[in-house]
Amino acid sequence: MRIDRLELDSFRNYGRQAVDFDERCNVIFGENAQGKTNLLEALIYLSCGKSPRARTDKEMIRFDAPAASLCAQVFARERDFKVRVELFRDRRRKMSVNQVPAKNSAALSEVYNTVFFCPEDLFLIREGAAARRKFMDTALCQLRPRYAAALAEYNRTYEHKTRILRDAEERPDLLAALPDFNEWLVRFGAVLIHYRQQFAVRLNEYAAIHHLECSGGKERLEIQYQTVSSVTDPAANVDALTEQLREHMESHQAAERASRLCLSGPHKDDLLVTIDGREAKQYASQGQTRTAALALKLAEREIYKNATGEYPVLLLDDVLSELDPKRQEFVLNRINGGQVFITCCEDDRLPQMLGGRVFHVEQGIIR
Repeated sequence: MRIDRLELDSFRNYGRQAVDFDERCNVIFGENAQGKTNLLEALIYLSCGKSPRARTDKEMIRFDAPAASLCAQVFARERDFKVRVELFRDRRRKMSVNQVPAKNSAALSEVYNTVFFCPEDLFLIREGAAARRKFMDTALCQLRPRYAAALAEYNRTYEHKTRILRDAEERPDLLAALPDFNEWLVRFGAVLIHYRQQFAVRLNEYAAIHHLECSGGKERLEIQYQTVSSVTDPAANVDALTEQLREHMESHQAAERASRLCLSGPHKDDLLVTIDGREAKQYASQGQTRTAALALKLAEREIYKNATGEYPVLLLDDVLSELDPKRQEFVLNRINGGQVFITCCEDDRLPQMLGGRVFHVEQGIIR
C-alpha cells in the first residue's frame, strides 16, 4: 500500500498544499516547528481517523480558519482509493472513501494502515502501562474493526461507571444502573482481551527475532500479555473470558464503591517485556531499552504485513537522529518492501541509500 498524493487545506500550519510522493522513500527535512510532524499526522489521521497528538479535531484546524480538509490518493489491494476528511470547529467531521460517506473510522483503516515511530517511542519500555496499552490499541484499531468498536464502547461505559461511583454518595439512586454497566464492561472487555492476547503472541514472535539480531545474538527478548488476575487463560474464547471477567468484577464491587473507582477490567492491562529473563522496565540499560522499542515497532510492521498481505506505510518522525549508527543501520536494513516517510532536520543521503525523493518543509510550505 502507498500514498500517491496528499492535499491539505488549513490543516495545522498548512494553508492550501498538494504534494506527490515516491512509492518507496520520502525524506522530509526542515528546521523544527516548520510542519514536518504535521505532515505525518495528516497521513496517520487519514488512515485511522485518530491523531497521535491532538485530543480534539479542533486542535488540527489552522488558527485563522473555520475548517480544514485532508485528502489522500492511495493505492492498496490493487485498487485506487480517495480518502477525504473534513474537520469543523462547530460540528462533526465528515469522512468519505471514494466519495462514499464513511460511518466511522474503521472505513478509513480498511483502505490503508500506518506504523508511526517517533522519539518518544524509544522509551516505550520504560513508561507506564498506559503507554503500552496505547501501543496495542493503536495497532489493533487499524487491524480489527471489531476491536475498534469494542474499545470505543468500553471506554464510554467505563466513563459512565466512573461517574456513577463518584456521584453515588450524593445520588444513591444512581447505583441501580451499576449492574447494567458492569455487564457491558465485561462483554466489551472480553473482546479486548481476546484480540490483545493474539496481538501479543505475534508481537513476541517477531520482536524476539528483531531484538536478537540487533543485539548481535546476545540477548533474548520476551513479551507477555498481562490482564486481570481471574483470567487464567487469555487465549480462551470470548464467552469464557466474559465469565471470568464477570466473576472478577463481582468480587470487587464492594471495593469499587468504597474507593469510587473502577478497579476491575482490562483498562489496567500491560505488556511485560523481559530481556534474558529480567524485567526490562526496571533492569534494562538505555541501549537495551532502545533496542527493545525498535524491535516492538518493527514487529508491529510485520504483523500488519501478515494480516493484510501488504506492508503498512511506515512513518519515522526524526527517530533516526536519536539512534546510534548501529541501530540506524539496523532500521534502514529492514524497511525495504513498503513506502517509508522519514523526517529529519537536515537533507542527507537517505534517498540515495533507499531510492526516493526529498522534500523541504519551511513554514508550512513543502518544496
